[in-house]
Amino acid sequence: MASVREPPPRLSPASPGITTMSGFVEADLPPGFLLGLWDCQDLVLCLNHVLCVTEIGMGLTGFGVFFLFFGMILFFDKALLAIGNVLFVAGLAFVIGLERTFRFFFQKHKVKATGFFLGGVFVVLIGWPLIGMIFEIYGFFLLFRGFFPVVVGFIRRVPVLGSLLNLPGIRSFVDKVGESNNMV
Repeated sequence: MASVREPPPRLSPASPGITTMSGFVEADLPPGFLLGLWDCQDLVLCLNHVLCVTEIGMGLTGFGVFFLFFGMILFFDKALLAIGNVLFVAGLAFVIGLERTFRFFFQKHKVKATGFFLGGVFVVLIGWPLIGMIFEIYGFFLLFRGFFPVVVGFIRRVPVLGSLLNLPGIRSFVDKVGESNNMV
C-alpha cells in the first residue's frame, strides 16, 4: 500500500530562512532547503514566491514611470511626480532586491549621480517639481549611462524602431549615445 505524503508546509513571512536566491530577488527559503531535504514541489513554491515578488516590482516600476510621465504631461504636477518617484524606487528595490539596489546607488564612482537623482526626488517631494525633475533626469542619465549602448543595440534590432533610429537627424545622436564606454 502506498504511503500518504503530507503536503509541504507553506511559506510564511515568519518562517526563518536564507536570503538571496539566484542573486536577483531576496526571498525566504524554507529551513533545510539547501540541505536537499525539500523536493521539487517545494522548489516550485519558492520559485513562485520569487517570481511574484519580481512581478510586483515590475508593476511598481511601470506605474512609477507612468506617474512620472503623466506628472510631466500635466505641467509638473508635484503630487503625481512624488507618487511616481516613490513607486519607481520601490519597484526597483523589488525587482533587484534591497541589497543590490543599495549597492547600485552607493558605489564610489556613482556618488554624484546618486546625489543628483535622490536630491531631485527630495526636491520634488518638498514641492519644487521643475527643479527636482531637472536634477532627477541628470542623475538618471549619469546613473544609467552604461545601459544605453545595450538599449540602443536592442532597439536597432526591432523592425520599425530600428528604421526610425537610422533617420539622418536621429542617427548621429543615437550613435553618440550608443558608443558610451562607461560601464555600470
